[in-house]
Parts: sequence; C-alpha cells; structure tokens
Amino acid sequence: MLHEELMLLFINPQNGRLHANSSAIENALAGAVLIELVNSGHVAFEPNGKKLRVVDPTPPNDLVLHEAVARLDRPLRPQSAVERVRKRLYDNVIRQLQDHAVIRVEPRKVFGIFPAKSYPIVDEAAAGKLRKAVGEVVHGYRGADAHTGSLITLLYAVDAVHKVFEGDKREMRKRAKEIARGNWAGDAVRRAVEAIQAGVTAATSAAASGE
Repeated sequence: MLHEELMLLFINPQNGRLHANSSAIENALAGAVLIELVNSGHVAFEPNGKKLRVVDPTPPNDLVLHEAVARLDRPLRPQSAVERVRKRLYDNVIRQLQDHAVIRVEPRKVFGIFPAKSYPIVDEAAAGKLRKAVGEVVHGYRGADAHTGSLITLLYAVDAVHKVFEGDKREMRKRAKEIARGNWAGDAVRRAVEAIQAGVTAATSAAASGE
C-alpha cells in the first residue's frame, strides 16, 4: 500500500529514526491514503473538481483505508480531507508495518531525557528495493510511473525529498517538481493527484503556522 511504502521511505534505514517531523509525515500519509482511495474507486472528486466524496462505501480490506472511508462522511475539499484522514494515521501505519514484520518499534530517549521511538527496519530487502526504485527516479535514472510518481509527489508536497534521499538538494527538488506535474499519469489521475498534493501542502503549512 502507498501509505506503508511512504512511511518506510521516511524511516532512516541506518538508525530507524525519521527523516521528517511527525506533522509533515502525517499529512503526506493522508495524501497517500486519499490517492489509494481514488485509485480503488472508493473516493472521487465531485463533477466540479472541488471536493472529494465517497462513491463506494464498501469497506476496504486494508484497515487504514477502512477507517479513512469512515472519516470522509461528507464531501470535503482536499485540505479538509487531509486534515480529517490524518488523525491517528501515523500510529496506525506504524502498527501495520509492525504487524507485517516490516519494522519493529524501540523506545529511546532524546538528550537522555525525553521519550521517543525509533523504527528499525526488519525486512531490509523489501525496504531496500523500494528505496532503490524511488531513488532511481528521483535522480533521473529512469522515468516515473504511477507508483513512484505518487510517492515522490507526496514527498515533494512536504518538502522532504532531499531529507529522504542523498544528493544535490537543488537538483532533486527540481526533478521532484517536474514529477509532481503528473506527466506520468492519465488526465483524471493527474488532476486528482495535483489536488491532493495541494491539499497536503496546505495542511502542512497550516499546521506549521498553528492555524
């Protein structure tokens, strides 16, 4: 699932710590969930393209997606949808990855005082394959597809591409910006991803400013 893979990218494979703050991660994960729901046909934009609404209330098999559908109880603009879906999302995705034996959760302390957690990767082969595939697109070694394009677009929406991958910050941002335009997707998917990306960016900015 897109949200699980995105969370894996946010985890430093060397020490299990996170490449971004929890607010940015939550908003990006919410965007991933919304893209999954659009792609699966559970959620769609209204004809005017302004609001997302549930069009297939059948509960998805994935528990995270199931909860997200329940939260989208009325048509919402992308930013509002992101803000609604992101509640408890970080913890739920971490729990899924732990249940699937992809990561483990370890307590730690910051400055020897403040409690925190790290997430060492258990399934290193799967995580490495994912990071390699997305990294090759970020660095321009191959073109984006619907899968890698969505992941990079969400990282770009929270300004985290250069935090997740090593390399020239300016060049990676430039490349990610091009990918975020959605030339790898059909028109309907491109418009949906663009709107969700804008919602993620707006939600992240609002959280940072305390709105």
